Amino acid sequence: MKSLYRRYRPVTLSEVVGQPQVTGPLIKSLEQGKISHAYLFIGPRGCGKTSVARILAHEVNKFKYKIEDDYVDIIEIDGASNRGIDNIRELREKVAIAPTSGKYKVYIIDEVHMLTKEAFNALLKTLEEPPRHAIFIMATTDAYKVPVTITSRAQTYTFKLADHKVMFDFLKGVAAKEKIPISDGALKIIVKRGGGSFRDSLSLLDQISTLSSEKISEDMVISALGLPQEEKINELLNKYIDGSASEVSDLIKELLSSGIKAETLSDELIAKIIAEPKPVLLPLLAKLPEIKAPYAEAKLLLALCWNKLPSASATVKTPTQAPAKQLQQNVKTPIIKQQVDTPKKPVSAEKPSPHVINFNWESFVERVQSLSDAVYSQLLKVKHSYNDETLHIYPPRKIVQSILSRENNKKILYKALNDDVKITIHNYEDTPVNKQKDDVLTKISDIMGGEVINDGGNNPF
Repeated sequence: MKSLYRRYRPVTLSEVVGQPQVTGPLIKSLEQGKISHAYLFIGPRGCGKTSVARILAHEVNKFKYKIEDDYVDIIEIDGASNRGIDNIRELREKVAIAPTSGKYKVYIIDEVHMLTKEAFNALLKTLEEPPRHAIFIMATTDAYKVPVTITSRAQTYTFKLADHKVMFDFLKGVAAKEKIPISDGALKIIVKRGGGSFRDSLSLLDQISTLSSEKISEDMVISALGLPQEEKINELLNKYIDGSASEVSDLIKELLSSGIKAETLSDELIAKIIAEPKPVLLPLLAKLPEIKAPYAEAKLLLALCWNKLPSASATVKTPTQAPAKQLQQNVKTPIIKQQVDTPKKPVSAEKPSPHVINFNWESFVERVQSLSDAVYSQLLKVKHSYNDETLHIYPPRKIVQSILSRENNKKILYKALNDDVKITIHNYEDTPVNKQKDDVLTKISDIMGGEVINDGGNNPF
């Protein structure tokens, strides 16, 4: 049996729910025969960008859309895995070939922001002079990563997550059609957890639809989804306000041991604070979005107990400011000044080598990006210094150190540097930032009764 998401996926623009700002103009343009050669769909995940792209691809060709169909004139490309210039060059070669059965050959490029700079440049050439039979529909969650040269040549449509009422009415209709006995309170929990995504909300409804042949209650949904009871959230916030670090840590351990994830707990706290904002809770709200792996549980505890740690402010002013300040104090990049006066010794003995004077971290990182996005993404996380013709790299975590230390990745780093420059990848434990983290974890350990350990990236509890 198909999942609810597949069964209730729209197959025409008029069936799309919650995106009138997109479907309305598209329907009118199709009625008037005004077809663009390029479209850009922007919006968060799960809001229907790819579904609408597929529908549009069928409707411009007057194909009847079935979920399982496979028209050779509709080509879907995953920008994340086909992101290189060679992939786009292949596309450019094939786009000139006329469509087989439809009027248009339609290319749907999902996650288009993942393309490399070179790939974007190659795609731009096609968008500048596209074949009359070619249409490009690009979708992205990160519009700011798409070059303006691309966006300026495409009709842009912005998708949004469905509001609570639209989603509630939609799910209630689905539940009635599927004969799923569920209370309005339980549906509201699903709407909240679905976050405005039709895909996620339908998947959650599908998941809990088999809980009972009787009416599904709020408590059943809370238990099935591993959500904390609202009173526990209120209790946790009250203990935070009261300033009891030990009681906060005890309650966190109780909730985590019951199977609730730290990320889920953080989401619930954020939702509660936004619904009932109080000035005293705003510092906590600033820290909660950072709670994710690794060390999600430790980050949660730190967010709720930071202001209660003994001499926390003396160690570090704020958790987010600490790494940069500490690194500046412990790892100083020498300032190289140009010699103005006539040197007493021969110039050849005094003049620094060109690569020392001209070394630029940003340029180096850009060269690495052109060679390997995987290595580039790791460099964005590290601290660095440069002296004695050596680039010192300070990984923040063990996994980053491990990745950058691999032989093939070190070759990429060296390829992006001058021949005479050496690279030293320091042990992550020697990074000043991590030494600081160990001090903080020691304070957390005292609160937790000595149960917190730093194992280099695994679960700290």
